[in-house]
Amino acid sequence: MGSTEAGASGPKRKLEELNFDNLTLRSLPLDPVVAGPVRQVEGACFSRVNPTPVTNPRLVVASPDALGLLDIDPAEISSPEFAEYFSGNKLLPGTQPAAHCYCGHQFGYFSGQLGDGATMYLGEVVNRRGERWELQFKGAGKTPYSRSADGRKVLRSSLREFLCSEAMYHLGIPTTRAGTCVTSDTKVVRDIFYNGNAILEQATIITRIAPTFLRFGSFEIFKATDSFTGRRGPSAGLEAALLPTMLHHTIRTYFPDLWAQHAGDEIAAGVGTAPDGSGEAWPPGGPDGEERAARLQAMYADWLREVTRRTASLVAAWQCVGWCHGVLNTDNMSVVGVTIDYGPFGFLDRYDPAFICNGSDDQGRYDYRSQPAICKWNCEKLAEAIRAVLPESRGKRVVAETFDREFRRTYLAIMRRKLGLLPPASAAAAAADEVDADPALAVADEALVADLLAAMEETGADFTNTFRRAACLSRFPVPAPNADPSSSDVVAAGGVLDYILTQVADAATLAAAAAPRIPAHNLQMLSMLATKNPELLHQMGMTQQMLASELERLRRSEQLKKVSEAAKREADTARWSAWLAAYGARLQRGGAAGADPAERVAAMQATNPRFILRNWIAQQAIEKAEKGDFSEVARVYALLRNPFSDADVSELVAASTRAATAARGGAAVTDESASSSAAAAAVSAAPAGPAEASARRHQRHWQPAGVRRPPAGLGD
Repeated sequence: MGSTEAGASGPKRKLEELNFDNLTLRSLPLDPVVAGPVRQVEGACFSRVNPTPVTNPRLVVASPDALGLLDIDPAEISSPEFAEYFSGNKLLPGTQPAAHCYCGHQFGYFSGQLGDGATMYLGEVVNRRGERWELQFKGAGKTPYSRSADGRKVLRSSLREFLCSEAMYHLGIPTTRAGTCVTSDTKVVRDIFYNGNAILEQATIITRIAPTFLRFGSFEIFKATDSFTGRRGPSAGLEAALLPTMLHHTIRTYFPDLWAQHAGDEIAAGVGTAPDGSGEAWPPGGPDGEERAARLQAMYADWLREVTRRTASLVAAWQCVGWCHGVLNTDNMSVVGVTIDYGPFGFLDRYDPAFICNGSDDQGRYDYRSQPAICKWNCEKLAEAIRAVLPESRGKRVVAETFDREFRRTYLAIMRRKLGLLPPASAAAAAADEVDADPALAVADEALVADLLAAMEETGADFTNTFRRAACLSRFPVPAPNADPSSSDVVAAGGVLDYILTQVADAATLAAAAAPRIPAHNLQMLSMLATKNPELLHQMGMTQQMLASELERLRRSEQLKKVSEAAKREADTARWSAWLAAYGARLQRGGAAGADPAERVAAMQATNPRFILRNWIAQQAIEKAEKGDFSEVARVYALLRNPFSDADVSELVAASTRAATAARGGAAVTDESASSSAAAAAVSAAPAGPAEASARRHQRHWQPAGVRRPPAGLGD
């Protein structure tokens, strides 16, 4: 993916001059029906559609950096027609709107055809650096895959995706980009809490940018009837003809090194049915057919290995920044290893490995700690999806050999930087893989990280602030060579212990957080039911695992209610003193090995963000935007673009305003006041107090816990 700098440099183009080259629509089978009703689409990867116009479109926020990837001149943001183009009221020359057909496993079950129900491919721009970027609308109207939905998105969900995707990019996490967010006077009906109290909200469209939006579910359209759900892929039975075509386009276009390494042009020629009907179905025929099949399978296996590697690395990065996706269905997993489909996501406040950001996730399938295992499971489902051309056993062996190792390598490398555990320069140069460089030290460091997270969980410490707020852990000095790391003077050095103790939760807060979602008297009834009539329990949507989890929460909550504040303070002090002693000993060891203290601090400051998008901060910006005030969006966005900066908040906002205004030729689009905002300053602050209770209630505004969201709303 191109960098911000790359996107912002070089000659720029007007909107009407973008270099569209819609290779995907030429390479993959296209539905012959244009638009049309909601239906099963057989034998096609895309259906041509048209955006539905909106009334009075107006720009809420734009990312000049992201738009720069398409060579768009920032001055174009101020043009009178900008909002018309980026709402879908007018089409940019060269675009060919289409909706993508894909399937997916949702919450572990195959759901059949899903597809782009609220998004649409616009085309692919090849910029002046030769990079290919797919441009999408999200919220531009109905498609053949909209099911019972209206194809629209609203301002709150659109702003969340815009802000978070750009925040993730600037945190250094692979992601789709957001170019624009345009709202309108067109209204749509939404029942936010699924309680029958529907309201009218503003139809809003965002543009998304990525190398491709192909996903694991793209390859599940060939799945035969599922034995459990009874669903099937719309192109089941056509895999021999179409699956090679899809794989070859994907590898050739987005994994060109693999394609070249395996001589793809030679071995794939004529294999798979092209859109014009040419080519042969799998397996390749002719006198060299068996040899070509073996070589193609080697390429497919290497592709699956690379997709698995990227996926493992991606989820490791999520874990290290404390981010939870919320809907890790196979249709929300990118084949190029970027974060896609921002829905009910959330950053951790206090560290809670069981954090669930999606109110629909009753069983906690997609909670924070489960993300690595779920992503690995999804990679296995991708291996199943291509078994027509690569034996399933071989594909799953590739996943097994790749995922855990890559996750461990990436996770340890990032966590070491977060803690400033840097190897001496000579050692770093000698071994690219930190795990293999010193296996015993890797195990010890993993134990230190695990104990840190355990201390956070036990004391209710804020995840982000423990690492960075007030330069927390980076202020902990390396103990002298002859010092005792466990001594009270060493543990208290730098004021780190005192600061951490300001970031932990009180006993009442932890007790409330641990409380079960089901009232205690109901749990007692369900416990009796589980013994006498487990089948009835299942019919009520409750599993034994869910019940056990809720009972454990009740036990933990009741236990915490008995803890006094004084006792908790004493326990917290002892817990953190013990961990800081272990941390000091590790730093002491690193110092003896020649690690540079200045490099340690610099690495920590460049890895631990000061600003993240907490849900209550996003909600405050949304509430102002819904009233027509976009200034808070601009302020928060300015800080999210500079997550590691130590500069004063007001200066960061002012600098963003100056840069945006200059880029647009002096024309301001939004009210980006240079004055500091209390809410913006708190983007990385501890969780909101009572004053922000109203905003915090919207943290899971997609749906309250315990209410299953309809399957039609789970896709894009």
